[in-house]
Amino acid sequence: MFVRIDGVAHHVDVTGQGPVCVLSAGLGLAWFEWDPVVELLAPARTVVRFDRPGLGRSGPAREAPTLAGEAERVARVLAAVGLGERAVTVVGHSLAGFHAEAFARRYPERVAGLVLVDSSVEERTRALPARGARVAGARACGAVLGAAGVPRAVGPLLRGGGVPRRLRAVYGVSRVWRAGLVEYVTYGDVAHELALLRRVAALPGAPVAVLAAGPAGASRWVSRQRALADTLGASFRALRPAGHLLMRDRPHEVAEAILTAGPRPSG
Repeated sequence: MFVRIDGVAHHVDVTGQGPVCVLSAGLGLAWFEWDPVVELLAPARTVVRFDRPGLGRSGPAREAPTLAGEAERVARVLAAVGLGERAVTVVGHSLAGFHAEAFARRYPERVAGLVLVDSSVEERTRALPARGARVAGARACGAVLGAAGVPRAVGPLLRGGGVPRRLRAVYGVSRVWRAGLVEYVTYGDVAHELALLRRVAALPGAPVAVLAAGPAGASRWVSRQRALADTLGASFRALRPAGHLLMRDRPHEVAEAILTAGPRPSG
């Protein structure tokens, strides 16, 4: 289905029944990356997933992303599909881990659980200059690459795996590359916004879980994820070996974490 938020058509998928969880994928990624997890959750959860503006099947973005805007987007998507009054388990992967944590801090009464799936981590952030120029440059770069046919030629190959037709229809589209590039150049701004939000808004008392992907042995990345869990007072689990797309590499463990973090279905 599609819902309009601030004039932009947002692609939203709602599947299953029971307590609500909302899933948001990482930088430049689409709703279908969650497919293996949704299959496991749907018998016991109402699963909501959506594409941010410019990504997946959603319409082009009108504005560059901000942390506050992305947290509000989660709330408005839920309201648009008639779930605005329900407490939800909010799940964020990679960059969307920032968005999920911000939603939990800004709307604590709406949160039944928080799950961060190999979330982005930035221990030191700062205000960055020339945001407007960075965004304009990213959009111009996306337009040039699109005109040259680069997205169609290499987009599906960079993603790898999956259904070729679906990959071409999403990751081979210039609109998606432009949106992904803008998310990339504003990543530092969003990370800094979260650092500031953490100073003034606490997490709710709901369960929090951090899942980390890593190689079979020790890694600096897993250590940083463990430190994030300690900072948030969260449970922690390293899934090894696994790649960054944990929802595809280890869907059973991701689904288990979501089910554990959220409420049990009544009856």
